Amino acid sequence: MIDLMPFWITFKLAIITTFILFIIAIPIANGIVNSKSKFKALIEAAISLPLVLPPSVLGFYFLLAFGPTHGLGKFIEHYFNVRLVFSFPGLVVASVIYSLPFMVHPIQSGLSSLPANIKEASFTLGKSKLYTLFKVVLPNIKPSVITGLVLTFAHTIGEFGVVLMIGGSIPGETKVVSIAIYDEVQTLNYTNANIYALILFAITFSILIVVYFVNQRYTITRYL
Repeated sequence: MIDLMPFWITFKLAIITTFILFIIAIPIANGIVNSKSKFKALIEAAISLPLVLPPSVLGFYFLLAFGPTHGLGKFIEHYFNVRLVFSFPGLVVASVIYSLPFMVHPIQSGLSSLPANIKEASFTLGKSKLYTLFKVVLPNIKPSVITGLVLTFAHTIGEFGVVLMIGGSIPGETKVVSIAIYDEVQTLNYTNANIYALILFAITFSILIVVYFVNQRYTITRYL
């Protein structure tokens, strides 16, 4: 019988990470699209780093940065009494940084392809920037937003290297499904590892199918 706690920790981590990234990715993507700064390429490169760097590299630097004897980790533990290393809050912070491009890039792509006259028409009618963003812009890039949400959620579920480095394998605290699979394989318990893997595969595949179906229906309905 497998322990279901890793599933709870995994999905809790994915939900929290996706929610936080949805909040911060919209202004980031919008700022990049509308920016004419010479540092735009540098910002985009920094956001995209998790796509090319090995997770163990990011995890190593997270471990150094979040450690109780170093800058950020020392500051947060001293003033907020929260330890980031080998804790669930640390997993959240690391996951937000690691999954950032998976939320920003789809939304940025949607904003870039949106005709400028849609926003201009809203402004002409006297609508505020905030109203235009949430009532005009985001509904018109719905497939991009959904893609960002799903990619972020699925990517967080599948994290391994980063969560292993920053969270370890603490039962009930940081032991997510990917770590549970690794632990079972380490003890040659392939039966439990297979059960964990199959359940995770079925869940993530089902989520992707639903999203592609919704996006396909949205595209067809939009052009009818």
